[in-house]
Amino acid sequence: MLIHKNTTLLLSMLIFGCHSQSSTTVESTPVQPGTPVSVTSIGTNPMTELVELNATSAFLQKTVVKSTANGYLRDCKIQLGQLVQKGQLLYSLQNKEASALGNLVETVDSTFHLNSLIQIRANQAGYISQLDQQAGDYVQDGEQLAVISEVNSFAFVLDLPFEMRRYLPHNRTVELILPDSSKLQATITSPMPTVDPVSQTQRYVLKISPQDRSKNLPENLIVRVLWVKSIKPKVISLPKAAILTNEMQSEWWVMQLINDSTAVRRTIQKGLESGEQVEILSPKFGLDDKILLSGNFGLPDTARVVVLFDPNSDNKQ
Repeated sequence: MLIHKNTTLLLSMLIFGCHSQSSTTVESTPVQPGTPVSVTSIGTNPMTELVELNATSAFLQKTVVKSTANGYLRDCKIQLGQLVQKGQLLYSLQNKEASALGNLVETVDSTFHLNSLIQIRANQAGYISQLDQQAGDYVQDGEQLAVISEVNSFAFVLDLPFEMRRYLPHNRTVELILPDSSKLQATITSPMPTVDPVSQTQRYVLKISPQDRSKNLPENLIVRVLWVKSIKPKVISLPKAAILTNEMQSEWWVMQLINDSTAVRRTIQKGLESGEQVEILSPKFGLDDKILLSGNFGLPDTARVVVLFDPNSDNKQ
């Protein structure tokens, strides 16, 4: 009877020990969680390679207002920066003889009319960009009184690197981006027949529409010109956020999703860049391939992931 009790106690201790060891083993190997990520698909869209250049606004033609006689300016009808129309009165001039003898002679013979003023008018519409003389000043015949910047001559001047001339067929009309982010369309006219000896750039005039000229854009305004280098009708591309690189930017790669929870590293070769899209030259991805868009930074070659957002899936977590 004593032997039977000891045997039962020993078996109970062994069974309890096995259960404890099994429980400990299960608790020590938890399932590793995945990195939360979002994915994107391969795009096949037209892509244009752009280069940003600078252009400066200018009034290409300026009219000099000159005195037509020796005398005194009795009236000045203009101010600096004022917009004047063609034929508008600018100055009233009294010649030297009339100023000195006018009142005396007319008291003897009223037919002389020496007190009549000479009117000086604008030859072109534009802005008064320079004002040299005011009322009361004595001026000589042919002396400069003011300068009018002609409205219709307003344009942008582009100093184009000579090697960029081969892309002119794609750039007969270009887009201009102003400092306030507004945009204008401009047409390229004939180039100047000279090249700057230092920068080796050739000057082109970019004309804008009359509606855009009416916006009263100032002179010497620097704008960005989007210059097209090449156009490809259909390329395989990915968003820039999906592409990773090393510190030296000598190698690029993406993280490709190969199943529901595993992403692997794929080395790529880039092509054109346009906006937020980058052309992928190799490898040849399929349209159904999934590439990590966020959460991809710092992942190892093979990583466990949890897809939180897939734009082409109905199962978005």
